Amino acid sequence: MNKQKINLVKVAIWLLALTPLARLVWLGFNDDLGANPVEFVERSTGLWALVILLVTLSLTPVRLITRQVWVIQLRRLTGLFMFFYACLHITTYVWLDFGFVWADIVKDIAKHPRILVGFGAFLLAIPLAATSNSYMIKRLKTNWKKLHQVVYLLAILAVVHFLWLVKKDVTEPLYYAAALALLFGIRLYYQYKSSKKSQLA
Repeated sequence: MNKQKINLVKVAIWLLALTPLARLVWLGFNDDLGANPVEFVERSTGLWALVILLVTLSLTPVRLITRQVWVIQLRRLTGLFMFFYACLHITTYVWLDFGFVWADIVKDIAKHPRILVGFGAFLLAIPLAATSNSYMIKRLKTNWKKLHQVVYLLAILAVVHFLWLVKKDVTEPLYYAAALALLFGIRLYYQYKSSKKSQLA
């Protein structure tokens, strides 16, 4: 795919990724965020951060299956949108939910494992976002790839956070867990296939 078509795909990603935010703004202006607006915004931004994270992780399996190398060029953009929604999620929690009262926030994190796991996932996302630019890729060289393998742990923590957040019906978070397991499985299969080919060569 040529550069012009890739740019069109990136524009489409921008539009799609900003649609959930536009929806929240629209619902907010129309006073339609439900009985608990803060919880609604928290859940929505957190869910979209997870969705976009899984989309980002799916790009390598798509490349492996389809042999379309160009899809990897979308990874930085989708990864940054994941971080964007994660920041909105955290900001809603510390600002709208707790009003920046850090003592209460620390107590809540210590009291609820699901919050601790989610906060841990966010902390892991910070260095990934900070090193996603071309300068840091060149600066870190081979260490960049090693650092960005942390995304796998981040994804596991994010799914666990969602799973523990849901108190009764865990069907929805289990769907995300299954999707993540599938993505991991595809990667492991192709790694195994590559190693077998190397042994035979």
